[in-house]
Amino acid sequence: MERIVRGYKQEDLPFMMEIWNQVVEEANAFPQTENLTMEEAESFFSTQTFTAVAIFENKVVGLYILHPNNIGRCGHIANASYAVSNGYRGQKIGEALVRHSLVKAKEFGFALMQFNAVVSINHTAIHIYEKIGFTKLGVIPKGFLLGDGSYSDILLYYIKL
Repeated sequence: MERIVRGYKQEDLPFMMEIWNQVVEEANAFPQTENLTMEEAESFFSTQTFTAVAIFENKVVGLYILHPNNIGRCGHIANASYAVSNGYRGQKIGEALVRHSLVKAKEFGFALMQFNAVVSINHTAIHIYEKIGFTKLGVIPKGFLLGDGSYSDILLYYIKL
């Protein structure tokens, strides 16, 4: 079955919130510590430069948010976050989301995509980024607090669009 990535719709929000909150609760990829409420999710997703969902088997199974990595003189650099429902991982949903976000970032006029905090134990994300051609810039030792109270390194990546 085909994986479709498209801009989100209002009716996708409950599924998006659930998937986002799964990743927050896993505490090994996103810096957020609190789950989104429906009201917060609606505001959060609507204020991004672009927010997309992945549809697979007629369900919302993933999403990404795209926005500037910084402001002003660094506003030409994009940043994105990706989330895939834990029941659909390993089916190339994440890769489809990343590839779609790179096209969208270029459409919105960004010149680069930069990731500031890829958690070193997130091997799937690292594999996808390196497969696509991202360059690893460096390591920040113990830059991410995991859910179990231990720390993991974070990696910085970028790619020219």
